[in-house]
Amino acid sequence: MQTKISVRHGHLSDTHQQAIREKADRLLHFFNRLTMIEVTVDLKDEARKEVEFLARAEHKHEFVAREGHPELMAALDLALDKIVHQINRYKEKIQDHRRDVHVGQIGAAPAADGEPTSE
Repeated sequence: MQTKISVRHGHLSDTHQQAIREKADRLLHFFNRLTMIEVTVDLKDEARKEVEFLARAEHKHEFVAREGHPELMAALDLALDKIVHQINRYKEKIQDHRRDVHVGQIGAAPAADGEPTSE
């Protein structure tokens, strides 16, 4: 898995780059089929730093999250939360797709006469 960090309109310290890399690598904990993670930090506006995550997974699936905040690490955490939510939704969709009975039908009411049908 490859992790790329790029910065627009400024420079990041080594400690910030290391913190970003560690948080990006935590995405593998949620979904281990990621092939590449790109983190783009935009420091154009002093009052609002933008962080964008782009995570590519197997079978050409991409997750994208963008968030801004006056503090860099807060923007990073907000964007990370968004992409983790997207990954979890995708995993639930995959897992639900493979089941014979969908999650919404598990608690459904039984047949009208109360007895199972057998033929």
